[in-house]
Amino acid sequence: MSERYRVGILGATGMVGQRFVQLLAQHPQFEVTALAASDASQGKRYAAACTWRLAGEMPTGVRELVVQPPRPPLDCELVFSSLPGDVAREAEGAFARAGYPVISNSSAFRMDKDVPLLIPEINHEHLQLLERQQGNERGGFIVTNPNCSTIMLALALAPLQQRFGVEACIATTMQALSGAGYPGVASLDVVDNVLPFIAGEEEKIEMEMLKVLGRYDNGRIAAADFKASAQCNRVNVADGHMAAVRVKLARTVDIEEVRAAFETYTSLPQELRLHTAPAHPLIVRDERDRPQPRLDRDAGNGMSVTIGRLMRDAVLDYRFVALSHNTIRGAAGAAILNAELLLATGRLKH
Repeated sequence: MSERYRVGILGATGMVGQRFVQLLAQHPQFEVTALAASDASQGKRYAAACTWRLAGEMPTGVRELVVQPPRPPLDCELVFSSLPGDVAREAEGAFARAGYPVISNSSAFRMDKDVPLLIPEINHEHLQLLERQQGNERGGFIVTNPNCSTIMLALALAPLQQRFGVEACIATTMQALSGAGYPGVASLDVVDNVLPFIAGEEEKIEMEMLKVLGRYDNGRIAAADFKASAQCNRVNVADGHMAAVRVKLARTVDIEEVRAAFETYTSLPQELRLHTAPAHPLIVRDERDRPQPRLDRDAGNGMSVTIGRLMRDAVLDYRFVALSHNTIRGAAGAAILNAELLLATGRLKH
């Protein structure tokens, strides 16, 4: 592109908002021209409003941008949202009605029947739902990405469902502290401890996974028909969500077939060579003690899911451990990849 697409970020001072800023700083197709956040930040330069908490320095291109309220109008053509769920629905809906494409990491619209819950490698055909959205008469619409753990699990299950069929999945997650935002979990709660409850997380995974892996059928999504069960834990790791997964397949297959399904899985983002798309969405490790968050969360620039400990299971069919970077593949990177796909397929226009 000779001219980059101008984008705004809602919730720009938060952990995921900062990750958006970082990932978009050198993006060849998008340029950050507007930032919005809560009342306490509004009217301030971003450098003054935001305490930068990611590695490296705050990108110079955003330092002098003045933080705006999260409502239209904004000086941009596209909105990325990382607003909290309790305020996202009103704000994102207002932007869509005002004619803005909204690419949301928030939970507010994920389960709406006319909103794509998009992972480009899995369900790009779900973008046909955009034809049903009310905002379309002015060009606005909403596309969401799933919960961070849902993205990891759905990517791991997608090649198995595609090749063999999935009848049941049981997942136990070990989720990083950054998933709770900042300041997140109190240190005295999580040091020397594991918290076996994350409000709403298990329900999100179980519902969202079936929508993502569902089939587009005549203007609606027919949810995947396998059974899904999730238990979620918060652990003392900065970044990188992990899940111990057990699956029952629809037919008997050899373990090498399962391994090959993971290793060879690619889809439309790889065919289109989208900027943020990893060459290998799934990476299989053979070491007995991998994946590990510190060693594997940055695989594929944080956009690949790493699979390890693949073996037969005595209760279901197979078990494995999956790991992904929760604020990149699980949040900001996922939304950016969604926007790249919309641009590549002609759904974003200057």
